[in-house]
Amino acid sequence: MENSHWPKWAVESIEVVPPNPDWIEAGRAEVRELIQRLSPYGVKEVDHVGSTSIRDLPAKPIIDVMAMIQSFDEVEELAGKLAEDDWHYVPVELDNRPWRRFFIKVENDRRVAHLHLMLEGEPRWEQQRLFRDRLNGNPALRKEYAELKKSLANQFPDDREAYSDGKAAFIERVLGE
Repeated sequence: MENSHWPKWAVESIEVVPPNPDWIEAGRAEVRELIQRLSPYGVKEVDHVGSTSIRDLPAKPIIDVMAMIQSFDEVEELAGKLAEDDWHYVPVELDNRPWRRFFIKVENDRRVAHLHLMLEGEPRWEQQRLFRDRLNGNPALRKEYAELKKSLANQFPDDREAYSDGKAAFIERVLGE
């Protein structure tokens, strides 16, 4: 696939870095900012999820947050509002995940945050929280996940889909426990 016309942040390699205690506070700050910015669109809940929300876990240095919304009807208007803060809307046909609307926050040509906008009642909302909470409460699972992430990042540095797919069985196992 020809990537020369894509912005740098859209094709940056996957880099898993050592845990950073500042990620938790960065997540809180992003949550506060997004609640304030998105509440006019009916967003009442925003939560920090993903690897940066798990203590002592190596991760891609990107804060993942999810926000709950009643409908996707105003997503274009909402995208315009978020663009003021360097959030880039990834159209659903590019994202290939119809259950969410996806935004990437960019600073200095690098991804710094992801926003997963989900409809109220979307099962992945509770699954994301459950996964985070189970890893936060279980050092052995956290260590196993850290090794898996590092291995996948080395194996698929330029293939985000393969990297994500490689984590699926582990995530399903954790959610099933």
